[in-house]
Parts: sequence; C-alpha cells; structure tokens
Amino acid sequence: MLTNGLDDKDLMLLNLLQQDCMLSLQTLADKVHLTTTPCWKRLKRLEDEGYICAKVALLNNEKLGLSLTAFMMIKTQHHSREWYKHFVDAVQIMPEVMAFYRMAGEYDYLLRVQIADMKTYDAFYKKLLNSVSGLIDVTSSFAMEEIKYTTALPLLARQG
Repeated sequence: MLTNGLDDKDLMLLNLLQQDCMLSLQTLADKVHLTTTPCWKRLKRLEDEGYICAKVALLNNEKLGLSLTAFMMIKTQHHSREWYKHFVDAVQIMPEVMAFYRMAGEYDYLLRVQIADMKTYDAFYKKLLNSVSGLIDVTSSFAMEEIKYTTALPLLARQG
C-alpha cells in the first residue's frame, strides 16, 4: 500500500483509464487480475474519493481547424483579491483557454490557448485585454510543432 492509500491494482486501473476510459469493466478486471465485482468496487471508490475527476474524449485539434497553440505569459500590476477574482472569472469563460496557471517567477500567469490561426489569436488577444484591466505585459509564443502531448499522469513511475 502506498502512502496516499492507493495500491498497485488501483494505480494499474488509473493508468489503464488514462490510456482509454472506454475499456469495458471486464477488460479492466482482466488486466488487473480481478473479477468484475471487486474491480467495479475499486473504480467506484476511486471516483468517490476524487482520484477520477472526469471521463472525457480527447479531440483532434488539427481536424477541427484549431491548429495554432499559443502560450501567453502575463504580468499584472494588480494583486488584490477582487482583481484576481475578476481576472479568473473572465478567463474561465473563454473557451480558447485550454490551461491557466498562476505562476512564480518573472510572469504572474500562463495561459495555453488553442485557436485556428493568427487572425483568431489577435481577436482573442483583444478580447482578453478588453475584459481585464491592469495587464502590464502580455508576451506570447507560438508552438511550431507539438512533439509530446499527454494527459496521462506518470503513475506507474512512482511504484519503483
């Protein structure tokens, strides 16, 4: 048993679901050497305890015409609770923002934005600036090639 209460079978189940959440209960049970009822009980516990947050389909951004990935690094002159709440609320409703982080270091915030092209990025940039005051530096970088992208956490690497 690991310190966070998960054993090897739990980690194996989580890893399998990260690779393909559409696997049947029988397939999952077979792969972790359980029968279906104990496997289902483990899955239910993992969901109830919040280890499984959601089950989603990952879409192909290229096929959907959203091939430009921008990383926006933002500095602000405001750090009040009210400004922060307004900023977070404004960014949360922007569907183009795929990831949003408050940072330590030179920049205060980092956004990963997925859009169709540079014209769409420019419109997004203007929408962001018009939604939130006090941004003193917005620096953007654009991905030329996606070399690695995963949503899977490195669970099995922790077992050694």
